[in-house]
Amino acid sequence: MAWFSKALRLWPWPAAISSGLLYAFCFAPFNQAWLCWLALTPLLAAIWFSGAEAKRRWRRDLALGYVAGLAFFWTVFFWLRTVTVPGLVLVGLYMAIYFALWSWICGLLRPSLRAPAVVNRWMQPPPNSLLSSTGSAPASESPQSRSPWLRSTNNLRLAFLLAAVWVAQEWLRSLVLTGWGWNTLGTALHAQLTLIQITEFTGVAGLSFLVAFANVILLTTVRRFILEIHVRPMRPHYDLTLTMAAIVGVMGFGLRALQVHRPANPLHVALVQPNIPRDQKFNAEFAQSTFDQFTRLSAPALGSSPRPDLLVWPESSMPGPVLHDEPSHRFVMDFSGSAQTDLLLGTIDRDEAEAWYNAALLVSDAGKRVQVYRKVHLVPFGEYVPGRHTMPLLARIVGDQVPDDFAFGKEHTVFRLSNDKATVAPLICFEDTIGDLTRQFVLAGANLLANVTNDGWFLRSAGSQQHLANAVFRCAETRLPMVRAANTGVTCFINEFGRITQILRDENGSQFTEGVLMGEVAIPIDKRTTFYVRHGELFAECCVGISAMVLLFLGVRLVRRRRL
Repeated sequence: MAWFSKALRLWPWPAAISSGLLYAFCFAPFNQAWLCWLALTPLLAAIWFSGAEAKRRWRRDLALGYVAGLAFFWTVFFWLRTVTVPGLVLVGLYMAIYFALWSWICGLLRPSLRAPAVVNRWMQPPPNSLLSSTGSAPASESPQSRSPWLRSTNNLRLAFLLAAVWVAQEWLRSLVLTGWGWNTLGTALHAQLTLIQITEFTGVAGLSFLVAFANVILLTTVRRFILEIHVRPMRPHYDLTLTMAAIVGVMGFGLRALQVHRPANPLHVALVQPNIPRDQKFNAEFAQSTFDQFTRLSAPALGSSPRPDLLVWPESSMPGPVLHDEPSHRFVMDFSGSAQTDLLLGTIDRDEAEAWYNAALLVSDAGKRVQVYRKVHLVPFGEYVPGRHTMPLLARIVGDQVPDDFAFGKEHTVFRLSNDKATVAPLICFEDTIGDLTRQFVLAGANLLANVTNDGWFLRSAGSQQHLANAVFRCAETRLPMVRAANTGVTCFINEFGRITQILRDENGSQFTEGVLMGEVAIPIDKRTTFYVRHGELFAECCVGISAMVLLFLGVRLVRRRRL
């Protein structure tokens, strides 16, 4: 049985991996969002209830979190293999660091266990906790009954602090190296309309906080039940009750918000999805076939009644830069003249200094009026390589996938339609997954969000579905509708509540097809802005401040202990 005992001691590592996998299963292609409410509990159990004999337990906590992070990021972003396998490996190795940091703090905040001897040893961490209770208890109170796990206040405080730290690490992940904040805990709830309405105040960070909080309370509740079986009769505790009440309260707010409809004017929009293979997209040999395809797919919309106020083509629509390549320029301007409607499309642009930009154009009045937006937020390792010149190894790893860097745009340009029915935020590619960026366009006057993207890089993988899941929150945060035109993937309409109202599909229900999607969006008449638009990631920033104070407190306490 010695081998069994040794194998049993290894349980924390499979537990950490299972946390990463449960978290990943919340997203496409699995879409088991309910798992987010318990995904973190195996990792927390591994950190809190094992490793008492470790000499440097903090290193073990870091390692457990890192393993969980690798399991999550390598699973949820497995679709990156369609672009670059080395990039997939690097993304996991880098992003798992944030998981590890949270796990480290979970270890520092590990509650002490004054448990009865009959409780299994593997469930007992050592008594030298940084959150151990101080002060003496009445003589009639047993050491077991003084366990912090039995106190609702202790459990609520622990859940509050760890949820704040979780939000802080997600916030950091979204900023460092220009950030890639996809698939946060809160994003797993993208299809739960009643829950996501709270984001008009907190952003997605508020949902992440709620889910992380519930994970901690779930584990502390299970631990409390185990202890109470041995120390005293079980009785109701308000930590679990308050957590459930908070979830119900958020849902109640969402139900109320879904019943409020702002006065709006209709705008007719047509979205074209050409489904051009990525090896043909910028190939001059296929230029004419690309022009013909856009003309053919746009024809049903232009011949419809009412005629669309806006026609949208996806990111990098043309084989050449529209303002600098003569065939592409001639085709777009001639098409605009015959279409007699505003045309929004993605292209490549160049400035006087020969810097290249991923850009969007709004072409109006038969090509006489052209508005240009240059992408502000570039995708690391997709549109530029961070540290390309200071860390040349990175450039070698991504190789021909990113041969050169795009330049960063500097202005949040808002497009105005020629009929003045709407002002458009032209979000390019992953920009519709960034709340703080989108709100800048709304502050500049946008009342319609339009995303042009080329998810064809990810073939028929889950990449485009995950992209959409992260994008729907922009509508709930800003209370504005969104239209999305993809080269392939998910071309759709989303209303101001984050509900997907129309999706382009073929006869078999597949989203990976060519076609045109026509619909009507409601452009709000009033210019009221949400709390989130006015204040941005205030909730996340408060969590960052709380996390900083926690680290300061723990650091001071550690120094005092060493002096003693």
